[in-house]
Amino acid sequence: MTIVSVFNQKGGVGKTTTALNLAAALARRARAPYAIDLDPQAQLSAIAGVQAGSGDDTVLSLFQRNRPLRELLQHAQNGIDLIPSHMELSKVDSLYGKGYNVVNRLNAALRGEKLARDGQPLLIDCSPLVSVLTLNAIFASDCVIVPISADYLSFKGALQIAKTLNALEPVLKHRVNRRYLLTRFDGRRRMAWDVLRTVEEQFGSEVCHTRIAENVSLAESPAYGKTVFEHAPNSRGAHDYDELLEELLAAGFIE
Repeated sequence: MTIVSVFNQKGGVGKTTTALNLAAALARRARAPYAIDLDPQAQLSAIAGVQAGSGDDTVLSLFQRNRPLRELLQHAQNGIDLIPSHMELSKVDSLYGKGYNVVNRLNAALRGEKLARDGQPLLIDCSPLVSVLTLNAIFASDCVIVPISADYLSFKGALQIAKTLNALEPVLKHRVNRRYLLTRFDGRRRMAWDVLRTVEEQFGSEVCHTRIAENVSLAESPAYGKTVFEHAPNSRGAHDYDELLEELLAAGFIE
């Protein structure tokens, strides 16, 4: 199993869109992915149509009473087995602190339940903050995808993530594998190409060759509670995420 977190400290960069549509692209290949919504906004859960009546049926209960993750999995119509989020997740930092046992809880649960050995890829949609939830995702993950919309503020968010990941290396005792993904890319805009050059100069071979173009179908699909493959399977957005998965599989980033 490959555990992949999707994270940027800036919102609106295509983080949830990337987690959702990469998972959907895997499901289309009969890879039956898992997903965990670790963002208190619960947008991934809402789009997938997996909403819980209370926090006890979400990932929140892992922190509240160490409830088994397998009990929390819900099957979405798009083929993804998802553990949903809840707005009360925003209180995890203040309630439980930032000790090692807290930030390692998701990792310990995945390993303890052997969920990580099922062979199914797992994607984690992170909140756009460095928090206990994000640290849980990083501690549990084999690799991180950092979406960067084609603007400089998004690039600065990616720089902060790189610093955070580098600072965690002594604790994790390894370097977290990562890929930087350009999203909302409009080749008609000079700034998009300027940002691409800046990102490539900074991150080199860790920048994905695939770029996710600005696309109406990608923007529309969440409003219909659908992945881009369900909403517009022949669109540029669907093609781009299919191509991204091919690139990540070919590179061994996702096994």
